[in-house]
Amino acid sequence: MIYSGKAISVQQLDNGIAELCFDLQGESVNKFNALTLNELKEATAAIDADTGVKGVIVTSNKPVFIVGADITEFGANFQASQEDIAAGALEVNTTIFNAFEDLGVPTVAAINGIALGGGLEMALVCDYRVMSTEAKIGLPETKLGIIPGYGGTTRLPRLIGADNAIEWIASGKEQKPDAALKSGAVDAVVVPEKLKEGALSLVQQCIDGKLDHKAKRQEKLEPLNLNDIEAMMSFETSKAFVAGQAGPHYPAPVTAIKVMQKAAKMGRDEALQEEAKGVAKLAKTLVTKNLVGLFLGDQALAKTGKEWAAKKGAEVNKGAVLGAGIMGGGIAYQSALKGTPIIMKDIAQAGIDLGLSEATKLLAKQVERGRMTPEKMAGVLNKIIPSLSYEGFDTVDVVVEAVVENPKVKHAVLAETEKQIREDAVLASNTSTISINHLAQAVERPQNFCGMHFFNPVHKMPLVEVIRGEKTSDETVAKTVAYALAMGKKPVVVNDCPGFLVNRILSPYFGAFMGLVKRGADFTRIDKAMEKFGWPMGPAYLSDVVGIDTGVHAGEVMAEGFPDRMNYAFKTCHQVMFENDRYGQKNGKGYYSYETDKKGRPKKVVDPRVAELLAPVVDGSEAFSDEQIVDLMMIPMCLEAVRCLEDGIAASATDIDMALIYGIGFPPFRGGALNYIDDMGVAEFVAKADQYAEQAGELVGLYKVTDKLRAMAARGERFFAAAPQK
Repeated sequence: MIYSGKAISVQQLDNGIAELCFDLQGESVNKFNALTLNELKEATAAIDADTGVKGVIVTSNKPVFIVGADITEFGANFQASQEDIAAGALEVNTTIFNAFEDLGVPTVAAINGIALGGGLEMALVCDYRVMSTEAKIGLPETKLGIIPGYGGTTRLPRLIGADNAIEWIASGKEQKPDAALKSGAVDAVVVPEKLKEGALSLVQQCIDGKLDHKAKRQEKLEPLNLNDIEAMMSFETSKAFVAGQAGPHYPAPVTAIKVMQKAAKMGRDEALQEEAKGVAKLAKTLVTKNLVGLFLGDQALAKTGKEWAAKKGAEVNKGAVLGAGIMGGGIAYQSALKGTPIIMKDIAQAGIDLGLSEATKLLAKQVERGRMTPEKMAGVLNKIIPSLSYEGFDTVDVVVEAVVENPKVKHAVLAETEKQIREDAVLASNTSTISINHLAQAVERPQNFCGMHFFNPVHKMPLVEVIRGEKTSDETVAKTVAYALAMGKKPVVVNDCPGFLVNRILSPYFGAFMGLVKRGADFTRIDKAMEKFGWPMGPAYLSDVVGIDTGVHAGEVMAEGFPDRMNYAFKTCHQVMFENDRYGQKNGKGYYSYETDKKGRPKKVVDPRVAELLAPVVDGSEAFSDEQIVDLMMIPMCLEAVRCLEDGIAASATDIDMALIYGIGFPPFRGGALNYIDDMGVAEFVAKADQYAEQAGELVGLYKVTDKLRAMAARGERFFAAAPQK
């Protein structure tokens, strides 16, 4: 044994070949934490000192190669100064990765599974790379608001060319073996069982002089092979395109291109200095803090979900959905697509046809895009069992009720269904507004009843709210969470209240919108301001997409549940739209009118008639700046998020922010409502809310700060860890 540690070992094989194996003890995956980096440094020195070593293969003893850097550690490192971050990144490159790359013997990486971020960068410092047909590689750092920091922006363009490297790094996408081989990122692709053999063969060819590993290595040490005109065309065109794709709120992709452009004429060591500066600059931004927080929040959400699903009896082998419309068809599609057979029941054949049509349409799109074979499509459809009766319901583990949003109808359906299922089966309602405790009155086993709120469209929206009523058992929550996970969704467990979590927080946002329109703000101007802020669509457009009728109904539920702040004494713009049969995209007219574009998708156009319809309910002519519009819209939403945390509707601030990002598209780079308060400063947020409350008139309840939040502001507290210092 040449070297033995807790993350890395190096042993001598035949013919003077050494195997450096990553196998981080106590973890299911390999990652670059401080321990692994230090051991790589020591292992490299041990190899360098051993005169018997003629070549090195780099392997993994895990199902993955290396998933990347340990984000919990490097995120904490971002608290240092910009200069210290840059110096630290450069030191890691110089003393660890460069040292391995500069070994006096040939090196070959055997990529057996996922190699992302630092994992791919480790492979890039090797002279050659062999990739399993089961592996994926990529540099996803821009998705976290940063750029590759272990030499990715330096080595990748020198190996695969500037254009390919720009696409890989700016997009952050994972690359499959065929794309990796075609681009030159890897030198061979083999079946998993031949991986080590392939790596040994390559390194032996280097030892025998059949392959010139020194020439191969030299490519990564020298400036990029582009003349001035080629470089300008490649980088400048890419910057413009990527800036348009990423938008103004995500600087990392363009920063990565700028770093590669500046380093193009430099040798490796100078280029790495530019990379370190780029990493450090981005590390001090709130965007990076929030995107890293989003990544960690997603991990926390997944961990909680797995803990629920690991409970005894949580496994779901078969499901059922009641109501086969668009929503029911979407649920059936998602369940079948991810491998859980599902009965789709309706009272009418027309409903069954609509549900099957929805599933077929979604699957056909996958086939058209080459993401699925016709055979697999047929297999998925076979997992959807259409039915006009309760036949087979005694075999299901979870039944999701997705009938019309009417308490009386749901009561009748739930009571009838409960008699058809096993005593241990879960009965869940896909209600978006109706109290789970109220619906539970219809069933004899309320401990087996909960809410399972999907967001529309089901196949696109990741979030599922699992709503527990007063009598819902842990076993029921566990099985429902397990089913959501099996469907590829991100479940958040919440307690019952009007609107549950996401819709409750969203309701004051719409209330603020209606208040702004009443005071004279143009709804198209509000939409533009909120889209500029980062929302995928403004409140008027969102209302049209959700459905004005749905919004009015939800508003009535919320007004009854929270009359102090959500029961509006004036006639709202939503009510005007509803009374004039303007329901949004579903009937082609709402705040906007809708035409069909070339791809058959609805396209919004401004309809001058809407201003005429709204004129009677507009009693002001105030002019608002974009900043005022954002404040007036966001403060009520954020305050409701605070109340949900204080009321125990969600278990943590992380759950709330993740639910908003995954459920309604809260701008990810802003981190969620509670992160938004933190980034503004709790004291400053409270002061702003107080200021707007004085001008809010009958909407003052939306801007009223809670006593606990005021106390937090006085004590200088935050919801999350401190933001990075400049």
